[in-house]
Formats: sequence, C-alpha cells, structure tokens
Amino acid sequence: MSEPTKQQIAEILRHSGPITLAAGPREVPVGVFPTPNEIWELPGGTAWVFYGEGNRQLTRPVIMADGFNTGPSTLRFSWTCLELGDYPMISELRRRGRDAIMLGFAERSASILDNAEAAEAAILRAITERQGEEPLAVGGFSMGGLVTRYALANLESQRLDHQTALYWSYDSPHRGAWIPIALQAFAHYIRDLNNSFSSQINSPAAQQLLWRHIAEWDSGPEESKLRTDFLTALQSVGGWPQRPRLIGVANGVSDGIGTGLEPGATAFKGTGLSITPTGLYIQGPGERQLVADLRVVTPPPKQQVFTSALPTIDGAPGGTLDGFGILAEELGKLPAWLLMQSAANIPSHCFVPAVSAVAIGNLDTDDDLYASIDDLPVEASELDEFRCAAQNEEHTKISEELCTWIFDRLP
Repeated sequence: MSEPTKQQIAEILRHSGPITLAAGPREVPVGVFPTPNEIWELPGGTAWVFYGEGNRQLTRPVIMADGFNTGPSTLRFSWTCLELGDYPMISELRRRGRDAIMLGFAERSASILDNAEAAEAAILRAITERQGEEPLAVGGFSMGGLVTRYALANLESQRLDHQTALYWSYDSPHRGAWIPIALQAFAHYIRDLNNSFSSQINSPAAQQLLWRHIAEWDSGPEESKLRTDFLTALQSVGGWPQRPRLIGVANGVSDGIGTGLEPGATAFKGTGLSITPTGLYIQGPGERQLVADLRVVTPPPKQQVFTSALPTIDGAPGGTLDGFGILAEELGKLPAWLLMQSAANIPSHCFVPAVSAVAIGNLDTDDDLYASIDDLPVEASELDEFRCAAQNEEHTKISEELCTWIFDRLP
C-alpha cells in the first residue's frame, strides 16, 4: 500500500477536529443542564451564577475562574468538569449556602492579562449585586488561578476595594507548567498539515504558562518572552494580592515521589506508514537527550530533536495531563487509509509539578522538582496554607479531598 500524499492528508486534517492539549473531558455529555440564576456578560468573558441553597439573591459569592483551553468557555463544559465527575463540587458548595460564580472567557488561550479584565469585572459586579457584606472568595482552576491572582493584585494596585477575604488556586502553575518538548516539536512539525496544535502551543496563554517553550520544531527550549513579560507585569502589581488569605491545592503529592517514568522510554510512536518512524520519548537529563524522531508524510530521513540541561520533569510529582494519549486518540480518528495510526505507550506526563502548584519550589533541577514538600519549611511557600493530593492524579481532578479542604477555609 502506498502512502497518501501530503495534500490528501492536509485536506482531511483541515476538516477534522483540532488537536488540543487540555484537561477535562474529551466529550461533553448530551442532555439537559441546569439554568443559572443569573448570566453576566463581561468584557472578554461570561459568568454563570448559581445561588446557594436558601439564597434568593447573591449573598456569599465564590468566584471560580476557568482554566486553559482553546476557544470560549462554555457552561456545559465547565459544569461537566466541576459537577459530573467523582465529586459534585458545585452542588456541595451551594449546599453550604455559597453562591457559585463560574467565570469563563471569550478565548481561553488569550493573554492572562486580557482575561484578568473579565475577572476584575466579575469581582466588581459581585460586590455591587451582593446582599449584605459577606466577603468574597476568589480563585480558579489551573490558569484561572493565575488570572484571578493577577486581577486581585491589579485591583489593589489601583486602590480599588475587591472585598475579598480568601484567594484560592486549584493546581495552578504558579512557577510554571510543562508540555514535553517532544509534543511541542510534533505540534510545530505538522503545522503545514494542521496548524491547530501548533497554534495552541504558540498561543499567548500557553507561552505565559509554560516553563519552557519552543516556537518551531527545531528551536531550543527557553522561557518565552511572553512569559517573561507576564511575570514582569505580575511583579509590577506586587506578585500576589496582599489583603486576602492565600491558599492553594495541588493534584500532585507532597512526598517528592514521581510517577516512575523512565527517561528515554518511548511515550508515543507512529505505527501507520505515513507517520513511521516517528517516536516521542520521555525527557531525560543531561546533554543532547533525544526526545523526538519526526517523520510525517515527508521523505526520509527522519528529523531528530535533542535537548540539553533539562530535568526529568515528565515523571515529576504533580498534576498529570494525557498529552501523548490525546495525540494518539486524535490521530486515531482519522480515516484508516491515511495511514496515520499511532500508539501511546505512556499516555500521561507531569503538567503542573506539585512544587509549582503550591508555590514552594522551582522547576530547574531534579532536586527542585522531586523535593519532599513535607520536609520543606511551610514559610518557603508563597501561599499562607496549601494541601497536596494523596496521589499524583489528573490535573484539576475535582476530588472530595481537595474541595472540602478549600470549602472549610471559605470566609
């Protein structure tokens, strides 16, 4: 059987769904979803408001900001993530008499600074519409934790009263997130066939979140200028809001034990003729580490991607993302005659290291990444209090363990 042409594959890929690396369900169930008590149209976003049990209007507001993805936030996706998994977070929050304000963005991959405008508007509107004087709790999931962190600090820098007593984050990458260089390289390598994957990796929010980024398949990993500029902007407003108590949770463990991935192991491999011998490998330490063999409908030989001086971050303790698995799943949806079949031997990798989620350590070395948080002084964290999960689990997994810990600290 001969390989299909590049033009044939590109035509099919143009009409297929985007390859998107993000946490949450791959498909949202059909059916009837609840109607919010209020819908707020905000600059660059939307908020869906659900009153707490016994409340006839906004009384005890908890703002929860959406995380990173591509395209606009939707109530259906957010509700599925927060309510229809292992633990019904929204129902339990409302049962405690709290009003859930689910904050979404018009474009989840836009700049964190732009989406912070929606967060600021939601905070000020909650203050205006609230009955009584109960203080706010404001935070978010993953990127949403950084959006609200900046929004609160920026309001303080303008001497605006945000009336927020508690800031919370849920597996937010305070010190940076990680997409393996192998996956980033593959995304850019197939840009001529389908640019959606590359566009996501190169989006403003992705560049601001990622600890190391490459803009082209053969680029060297580095901190993106957009990330540098974002961190500078964050520091210009104080780094953190000063008035609320700061808490956070991590989907990774606190004992420094990672997921046991072997450096150099094959995480993803092409099995169809059009994508053989592509292979993506677990990040290894040291100099000139092979992380990717790339060939997709191009003449031999394959192209290779090497890294140097990076830690073994793929297997670090933290919230995980099925990055390799998502890639294999999306390619598996293509017609068989395109010969783009693949397999993910190791579907998941670390996405938000635990030390990043609780703002207690950097990501530069294995000593940093695999440090036992339990053995570090609590004051080393930039948060006032934090909690790590009992096991390394999916990034932003909604669990009773982490949610009740946050609920018990609401003002």
